[in-house]
Amino acid sequence: MQTKPFRIGTRGSPLALAQAHEARDRLMAAHHLPEDMFEIVVLTTKGDRITDRSLAEIGGKGLFTEELEQKLTAGELDFAVHSAKDMATKLPEGLYLSAYLPREDIRDAVIGRTARKLIDLPHGATVGSSSLRRQALIRRMRPDINVITFRGLVETRLRKLEEGEVDATLLALAGLKRLGKVDVLTDILDPDTFPPAPAQGAICIESRIGDARVDDLLAPVNDAPTFDTVSCERAFLAALDGSCRTPIGGYAVCEGDLIRFSGLIITPDGRSQHAVTTDGHRRDAAALGTRAGQDVRARAGSAFFDDWH
Repeated sequence: MQTKPFRIGTRGSPLALAQAHEARDRLMAAHHLPEDMFEIVVLTTKGDRITDRSLAEIGGKGLFTEELEQKLTAGELDFAVHSAKDMATKLPEGLYLSAYLPREDIRDAVIGRTARKLIDLPHGATVGSSSLRRQALIRRMRPDINVITFRGLVETRLRKLEEGEVDATLLALAGLKRLGKVDVLTDILDPDTFPPAPAQGAICIESRIGDARVDDLLAPVNDAPTFDTVSCERAFLAALDGSCRTPIGGYAVCEGDLIRFSGLIITPDGRSQHAVTTDGHRRDAAALGTRAGQDVRARAGSAFFDDWH
C-alpha cells in the first residue's frame, strides 16, 4: 500500500496549476484518498523562462515539458500533468501518455479591444498570437491584418491587450474556462472554419512505461473518448512531423463506436492550404490520424513544407 505522497509534476503558471489540481482532485475522488497523499511539484521550463521570442525560434514543442520529463525519467516525479497540445509527438524513451482527463472545449476564443469579432476589426488592425496556426488562419481570414508574436501567461497577454499593444488576441477557450475568465472573450471561433491545434483542450498525464503502481492509480480517471480523439489528432501531427514551426489544425469527434476527423495544413501566410476529412472505427483512431496525415502530405508535396522555412 502506498504510504508516501504521489509526486505530481507541473509548470507553475496559473493555468498549469489549475490543471494539476484538477488531476489531483479527480484522483482523490476516484480512490477516496486525502489531499496529503499528493504532492504538487512545481518546475520552471525553458518555455516559461524565454518569453520574448516565438516558440518556433527557441525550439518548438517540448519547451514546456523537458524539465518535467527529466525529473520523471530520474524517478523524482511519479507523473506529470501537461496541456496535451504542448506535447511533442515523440516522447523521451521510457515515457508515455498514460491518461487523459475529460476534454474541455476545443475552440479558440477572440478577445477583442476595438471590435468583438476578427472580421469586424478595422483595416490594418494588429492582432497578437504566439501560435503559427492561429497567425496563418487569421491571415487567411483577413490578409490586411498585422499579426505579431504575442507570448506570455494568459494574464500577461490580457494586460498587454488592455494597454493597447494589440487590437485583439486569441486564446484557447479551454484555458479561459479553467481559469474562470470566460467573461473576457468577445467571440468564439467555429472549428470548421478555424480548426484548433491537435489535442487542444485536453489535459494529459505522462508517466513511466511499466510503472504498474502509477498505471493502476491513473486508470480510473482516463477518459476514453478523449484518449481516442487525441490519439487520432497526435497521429495526424506525427505523420506531418508537426511542431510549433508548422501551422497545422485538426480535431476528432467520437460518435458512438465511430470517430470522425478533420485536418488542415496551411502556409504561414494563409494563402495555400490542404484539408482532409475522414472517419472510421474508434479502435483504429491512431491509424486513422496517420493515414490522414500521409494523405494530406502526399497531396501537398514536399515543396509545400520546404517553402515554410
